[in-house]
Amino acid sequence: MNALLSKLISRIKGGDWHLDSNLSQAEQVHLVLKKGMMYFRGIMSFQRINPVILLGKNTTIIAKNKIVVKGVLSIERNSHIDATSLNGIVFGNNVSLGKYTHIECSGSLTNLGVGLTVGDNVGLGANCFYGCAGGITIGDDTIFGNFISLHSENHNYERKDIPIRLQGVNRQGITIGKDCWIGAKATILDGVEIGNGCIVAAGAVVTKGKYPDYSILGGIPAKIISTRA
Repeated sequence: MNALLSKLISRIKGGDWHLDSNLSQAEQVHLVLKKGMMYFRGIMSFQRINPVILLGKNTTIIAKNKIVVKGVLSIERNSHIDATSLNGIVFGNNVSLGKYTHIECSGSLTNLGVGLTVGDNVGLGANCFYGCAGGITIGDDTIFGNFISLHSENHNYERKDIPIRLQGVNRQGITIGKDCWIGAKATILDGVEIGNGCIVAAGAVVTKGKYPDYSILGGIPAKIISTRA
C-alpha cells in the first residue's frame, strides 16, 4: 500500500513524494480516509474538482470568489480564511496550510486590504496568523514553522487629540522571497522585505528593513546575525 499511496500522491502533487516506510498499514488507511474526506469537503465547498483542494473539518472560508488556486491546495482543520480584499488570495501549486491557520485580508470593511500571494511548493505551519491588509507575498519553496504572525498594516498615532483607532492606518506590505525558512513563533511586521534563501530564527521579531538574499536573522528586534554564504 505504501508504494501505491506514494505513487498516487506524487501524481497529484506533481513531484517525487514518498511515505515513510515505518508507517503501519493502519496509519496508511487512516491517511487515505482523512485525505479522502478532505477532498470531498473541498469539492463540496468550492463546487469544483479541479484543481485539487483538500479541506479540513471545521474550516471557514469567506469570499471564495476572491481565491485563485493554481494547483493542489491542502487546508488543515479549524482554519479561518477571509479573502475579502482588493486582490484576494492567490495560492500556487502544492501549498499546504497547517491547522488553525488564520488569514485576514482586510482589517476593516471600510478600507479593504490588498491580499495574499503564495508561490509554489510552500508549507505554512499550524496556528499562524496572516494580516494581509497591506499585502503579503511569499515566494516559491518557502516553509513556515508554527505560531508565526505577519502584520502588513500599522495604525497612525501622531495626534493626541484623536483616539488612535480613528487616525487611520498606513501600509507598505510584506515580501518574503523564495526558499526561505521562517522559524516558529517569529513575528514579521509591515514594510519588511526578506530576500531569497533567508532564515528567520525562532522567536525573532522583524520590525523593519530590507534583507539581502541568504541572510540569517535573529533577535528582538531582528538583525542579521549570519549569512548562508
